[in-house]
Amino acid sequence: MATKGTRAGVGALTAVTPAHRGVVPAAPELEHTEANCRAHEMLARVGDKWSAPLIHVLGSEGTLRFGELLRRIPRISQRMLTVTLRGLERDGLVRRTMYPEVPPRVEYALTPLGATLRKVVKSLIDWSGAHLLEVDAARARFDQQVRGWGSTER
Repeated sequence: MATKGTRAGVGALTAVTPAHRGVVPAAPELEHTEANCRAHEMLARVGDKWSAPLIHVLGSEGTLRFGELLRRIPRISQRMLTVTLRGLERDGLVRRTMYPEVPPRVEYALTPLGATLRKVVKSLIDWSGAHLLEVDAARARFDQQVRGWGSTER
């Protein structure tokens, strides 16, 4: 693939390969196949804004009530907490237990299946913590190259 070079001179063509972009080619076991195409559904679930933090909190703190979850996950609204919990419950990752008391008491916990996903979420959190400085540096380089991209003023 060739692209117009901007630094070498206007109109100059430069060959761009994955190695030049710092891109690592996908391993064969990660290629999309008919057999694994439904994995997208679970990636969408875990990759949404609130599922990973919710799985992490339930995995690290155990069974919690709705209000406790609301306090432990900063900036989540009651509606988004409800929607996310319902989706995780539907996928078999979270167990909702309602006790017939007045007022009603409802608790949420990870299921054994959810606990296996918690290990993956923890790995992502660990990776994020280990590489935040590199990501910040890459963003700064990008923002310098693409004028105005990282600007918060619009």
